[in-house]
Parts: sequence; C-alpha cells; structure tokens
Amino acid sequence: MFRQVHRRLTFLCAGITILVLILMSCSYLYISEKNLRESSFTSFQNDMNTLLSNLENQTVITHEWLSKMEGNGKYLLSLRDNGQDFLWGRQEHDPAYREAIDAGWNYYDANSGGFPSAQPFTIRHQEFSFSSSGGKNDDYYGCIAFSSRDTGTLTILILRSMGNLQERIQTQRNSFLILIVTASLVLAFFSYLFTGLLLKPLKKSRQSQIEFVAAASHELRTPLSVILSASNACRKAPPEEQGMFFDIIKKEGDAMSGLISDLLTLAGADSHSFTIRAASCEPDTLLLDTFEAFELLAREKGYHLSIQLPEEKTTPVFCDSDRIRQVLSVLLHNAFSFCPSGSRITLSLSQQDKITSISVADNGPGIPDDRKAHLFDRFYRGDSSRQDTGHFGLGLSIAREIMDAHHGSLTVSDTPGGGSTFTLILNNYRKKP
Repeated sequence: MFRQVHRRLTFLCAGITILVLILMSCSYLYISEKNLRESSFTSFQNDMNTLLSNLENQTVITHEWLSKMEGNGKYLLSLRDNGQDFLWGRQEHDPAYREAIDAGWNYYDANSGGFPSAQPFTIRHQEFSFSSSGGKNDDYYGCIAFSSRDTGTLTILILRSMGNLQERIQTQRNSFLILIVTASLVLAFFSYLFTGLLLKPLKKSRQSQIEFVAAASHELRTPLSVILSASNACRKAPPEEQGMFFDIIKKEGDAMSGLISDLLTLAGADSHSFTIRAASCEPDTLLLDTFEAFELLAREKGYHLSIQLPEEKTTPVFCDSDRIRQVLSVLLHNAFSFCPSGSRITLSLSQQDKITSISVADNGPGIPDDRKAHLFDRFYRGDSSRQDTGHFGLGLSIAREIMDAHHGSLTVSDTPGGGSTFTLILNNYRKKP
C-alpha cells in the first residue's frame, strides 16, 4: 500500500513542480524572445536611419556605393526607378537572393497603401518584417525608402535576414529544453526522496500499530485462556475445589481489567484525548502522600523505602497531582518487582530555578545501557523475568505519555553504586498541559 502511495505522491509532487517549472520557463522564453525581436528590430531601424542619411547626401547612386551598402552580405538591396526595376547586379546573385527580393517587393505591392508617400528632396522610409515563403514566421526585416528628386522617384528596398536572430532564439530554446529535462529528472528524484521521508513516520506509526495490536492480542489471550481453562475445570471439579478455580478466574480477570485500562489510557494519548486536570500542587506534599501510601507495602515485601525532601519551602507546581501519583506508582511497582528483597528505594525531591525534579532511585540490579533506549516502548520486556511479575510492559509507556502531556520529561540513569534512578522533570511556571 505504501509503495503505491509513495509512487502516486512522487508523481503528484514532481508533476506540480515540473509544471510550474515549465510555465515559468515558457513565460521567461516568451518575454526574452519578445525583447530579442524588439531589440533586433530597433537595431535594424537605427541602421536604416544611418544608411539612408548617407544616401540622402549622395547626388549620384553608383555601383560602388551599392556594393558598399550591401557590405558582406548583411543587407540585400533592390531599387525601382520611377516604378521600373533598376537592373543592378541582380543577375549576379543566387536564386535565394532573387526569391527574397521578389518576396519583399510583393509584400510592398500588396501593402502599398500602408507605406508613406514620397516627398520632394527628402527620403521617407518605413521598416517592417515579413516571411519570404508566405509562412507564419517572419524571416526578413525590410525597409522601403522613397527618394523624390527632379528626375523622378527612386524606391529602395533593403532587406536583412533574421537568420542570426532565429538561430539565437533556437539556441536559447534548446538550452531551456535541456535545462527543463535535467531539472525534471532532478525534481523527480528529490520528490521520490522527499515523499519517502514524509511517509517514513507513517510507515513507522502503522508498523507500531500492527505490533501494538498483535502484542495486545497476545497479552489478552493469555489470561483469557487461563480463565476458559479454569472455568472448564471448575465445571468438572467437586464443590470443595471450585473455590480455587474461582480465585484463578478472579486473578486473571483483574489482570485483564488492568491491561484493558492501560490500553485505553494509551489509546487516549494517541488520539490526543488524554485527560489532564492541572492545578497548583505542593510537590513535597504530593511526594509525602505517595511515600505514606507505599510504606506499608514496601515493608511487607522487605524493601527499605525512604524519602528525602528539601529543608526550604518548595515552590508549587502546576500539574495533575493524580497523574503524577500514577507515574510514581508505576515506578515504585517496577522497583518492587525487579529489585531483590532488602533493596533500598529512595524518593527524593529537588527544585532549581523553575524546574522541579522528583526521583525514584534503587540499588537493585540496574538496567543495561542497550535496554534503556527501548525501556519506554510499549510491551517492551527487557528480560524473561518480566513474564513472572504480572507486568505487561505498558507502565513506563503510560508514565512517559503522562509526562509528555505535562510538557515534562521522564528519564532513567544509573544509581551511583548500582541500581537505577528514574527522574521526573516538571516546570514550576503555570503552563496548561
């Protein structure tokens, strides 16, 4: 599924960016070509002004002057004296020359009404562009000039090929085509990488959900199997033995109830509907209440539970005191479960600047460094001993979610001399979770 989504997102992302690139490139090409044509036509007009100004100073038009005006083939010249072709060297030129000249005169004859009329003792001219083949794309600049003198009117046709301009435009188009193709390939590649990075958290989340459901199903199946087995045995057992099976069913039912409650808590955290009722709370009172609640249980299990509070008055903390007690309860139950009897467990409180730290430290076997990174993962069990403790591997996950909802943190470190220390970090200032 993700492969297909990845492919479609790549096509969508790359398609949009490439389309934008093509539109911007076409717009630039249009503006650039328009400016090139206008600049080239303006240059042609300036050249005609200079050339015809020189002609105006000529009293006699000679072959030498005509050859000079044609230069190195930059311009094509043709003259009509009183409407008759001035047969100067046309037969010496190639057919392409004659074809261009004829096309120029045909354009003039077809549009003569749009050209200025001749005036005595002055040269009037007008520039234009046309297609020598009658196509849509112009390939020549033309200039029609009229020189009226005593002997009559001389009409001059001057042409300049637009080949250089068209070559520049075509080179520019080819360059942009290569650029667009190259950029499209690069954009497609980066779109593939980018959409892959976007989908990576979704893949991870989906995989986590699959693993979560599988683990939850497994954990629920174990007590359910015990309950079904005990109920079948209870049906066949004599009345005096049924009480034992009822105790088993109740114990496993309580375990299932606790697991379901934990699952609902985590589901609420995932859907951002985790309930936090924050209020001003005295951290020393909170820690002391927790200590008193667990003191008897610790004594019964053979643990030495102690508390360390600062001598000075503590600053109130804005938090959900019931949720913080839940976190401390998880940490103390874990300590009771994994530390050997006779271990020391210490609750401590400290405040510095605007930070409140609550620690639960023990001198038990500790936690290897390679397991600390996964300690807060759901259903994580560091070793097989957790199978016998009645834990499902959700307590620390719930504790981390509670601390995240408080914009705080929960970390684990090694206790000096051996053991583990879990530390809750809370902000003293009022910030609604």
